[in-house]
Amino acid sequence: MLALFPVPHLLASANILEIFERCGLVDKIIVIGLALFSLVAWTIMFGKHFELKRLRMLNHSFESHLRDQRTLLDLPESFKNKRAIPYADLFADAVEGYWRAAAIGKEQGIENSRARLEHAENAIQRAISRQTLRYESSMIFLASIVSGAPFIGLLGTVWGVMEAFSAVAQQQTAGIQQLAPGVSGAMLATIAGLVVAIPSVFGYNLLLGNTREMVVEIENYASALADRLELESK
Repeated sequence: MLALFPVPHLLASANILEIFERCGLVDKIIVIGLALFSLVAWTIMFGKHFELKRLRMLNHSFESHLRDQRTLLDLPESFKNKRAIPYADLFADAVEGYWRAAAIGKEQGIENSRARLEHAENAIQRAISRQTLRYESSMIFLASIVSGAPFIGLLGTVWGVMEAFSAVAQQQTAGIQQLAPGVSGAMLATIAGLVVAIPSVFGYNLLLGNTREMVVEIENYASALADRLELESK
């Protein structure tokens, strides 16, 4: 009576390249595709990690520098030209919105500090939305890899099992040589899907937590910026 237990033993004793060569064409394509997804996922995770770390350092440096200024409304243009820094982008939009409303009010002969502050606050909210999208860029693609990799691996598993049974049906024998290619491909596809998904899900959750923290930080900074503009406009 045939037992399938020798197949896992065969997989354990053989190297990955031998197992890959034994797979069918479809399983080979699936495994190669998952390998590419893994490379993309690791690239996104490392790139996003260092990007968020760099932006956080720039934000804190700019906030510290801004805190030392006696007034915000009359700062030189050098403070408004650092839009690569999220906090500086909020500051530039807020000040521009404030003075734009002031110019319109002056043309109409109306001096309304409340209107100027509202324009500044609206500009800040738009900038927050823009920077939040910047923080979250590439995260959707990483989430798609996390969700899709196990299903792609499962597709390879089902296909490999189907090939194994097809080989047995064609040759009417259930020997290890007939089952090995299909079962090897099925198991390798399963492993490949998990190897892609497991690190990706941990990396995604870590990046998602960092992103949420930075969104909260930029919202707190925006609130403090609006308060300071309100105090200076009185």
